[in-house]
Amino acid sequence: MSLAFTTWPILSVSNVENNQALGIGSGSTIVHAVHRLAERVKQENLNVVCVPTSFQARQLILQNGLTLTDLDRHPELDVAIDGADEVDSDLNLIKGGGGCLTQEKIVAGCAKSFIVIADYRKDSQSLGEQWKKGIPIEVIPMAYVPVAKTLASRFGGVAELRLAVSKAGPVVTDNGNFLLDWKFDKVHDWSIVNTAIKMIPGVVDTGLFINMAEKVYFGLEDGSVSVHEKSGH
Repeated sequence: MSLAFTTWPILSVSNVENNQALGIGSGSTIVHAVHRLAERVKQENLNVVCVPTSFQARQLILQNGLTLTDLDRHPELDVAIDGADEVDSDLNLIKGGGGCLTQEKIVAGCAKSFIVIADYRKDSQSLGEQWKKGIPIEVIPMAYVPVAKTLASRFGGVAELRLAVSKAGPVVTDNGNFLLDWKFDKVHDWSIVNTAIKMIPGVVDTGLFINMAEKVYFGLEDGSVSVHEKSGH
């Protein structure tokens, strides 16, 4: 693994402090951040607790010997760290390629600071430039057909049920729901569209993370790190 794919997750946990409650995201990039966090906890005798965004994140926390907690005990988090499928110039995100978008959004929304780590291939001017698999939308199973039809008729494009690779049938989220991947065919005002989609009966949440990320660490090919911060920070 190149330096570019190890440095930036490590930087993301450099500002973690003692006695903090952290949100731990899902996906391959988070693995390196959690490894580094575990090293810091041991070396500096830090007292931190971690809320996972998925079953995978929960296992990662436990495997690294970190203290597992939940939002019942820690409803206010200091920092949440997660990856992204795409980041636009305003730090709006598409997330949910791994199917954990609802829990990821809940955890990020509970954090005072939401930090994103991604490689340079996720960096776009506008959403859809790099990520071609569509915007993930978690739906109640009985509603997936009407929601898909509503998305296409109101906003264009096509919404497809995500099917599992190693099992017959649809992908089922940690919440027992289905996922639609909405392949949009034009640029939208994502804040307005996100709110409108969430109002469709049967939609649990969307993979649009609007105005949530405070800072994004992009790992570049040469091993350096590009840090993008929200305007005003």
